Amino acid sequence: MKPYRLNRLFNAKSGRCFDVAIDHGFFNQPGFLEGIEDMERAVETVVRAGPDAVQLTVGQARHLQKIPGRQKPSLVLRTDVANVYGRDLPKEPLSAMIAEPALQAVRLDAACMCVNLIQIPGAPEVTNQCIKNISALKLESERYGMPMMVEPLVFRPNSEAGGYMVDGDGVKIQHLVRQAVELGADLIKADPTDDILAYHEVIRVAGGIPVLVRGGGRAPDHEILYRTECLMKQGASGIVYGRNVVQHASPASMVAALMSIVHDGATAKQAALQLKAN
Repeated sequence: MKPYRLNRLFNAKSGRCFDVAIDHGFFNQPGFLEGIEDMERAVETVVRAGPDAVQLTVGQARHLQKIPGRQKPSLVLRTDVANVYGRDLPKEPLSAMIAEPALQAVRLDAACMCVNLIQIPGAPEVTNQCIKNISALKLESERYGMPMMVEPLVFRPNSEAGGYMVDGDGVKIQHLVRQAVELGADLIKADPTDDILAYHEVIRVAGGIPVLVRGGGRAPDHEILYRTECLMKQGASGIVYGRNVVQHASPASMVAALMSIVHDGATAKQAALQLKAN
């Protein structure tokens, strides 16, 4: 069953996936709702743009799955919620998984489910919780034939970064990606490295498990397009971008520009021209 569901996730033309993440409301953080205050409208806008998948929570998946027709994007279901994205770590940091996540994914007709593997300086208990979550989810994943996407997140210290900021250290990302693979990930959703031209090392340690690259925080258009071009050239299997799509002045145009890079092999310059044209 897993290969059948993955066929719905990856584009038949390129063999890659462009997943738009709109699950930010799950994490109860100011600023995360910008661009997705009206979820029904946000989902409809993204769906019209035609990415391969949309990442949503159990409470918001209905906005995607109620849309009629055969051509809408596949659902990637977020299965865990964390409270570690604020300026200060809470006294009891956690990453909690929803009940029977794979069964809920099947009932919602998802093609995949996503779970975190978070590494935060000074909060090893969060990593421990994530490992337990993934270990439990792996059994459900096999039982229901539901692919499991693991999201390794290397955080910078709060004292240094002042809140949710990822660490782009290539070695740290490689190690956490490898741990996700060892835990049984069917897909990896990982951060870009500070040295974007070294991302092939992350892909190498994944050992053939498809790596989709996170978009992270809001960045200028030219930076996002160039980064995406570099990632595709190094063998990334796709991208998972959220805020750089839904917070864009024209989300549909940004999706079209990124799709041209991911699926058609366009350069960043070519995609930028398309973005301006739209």
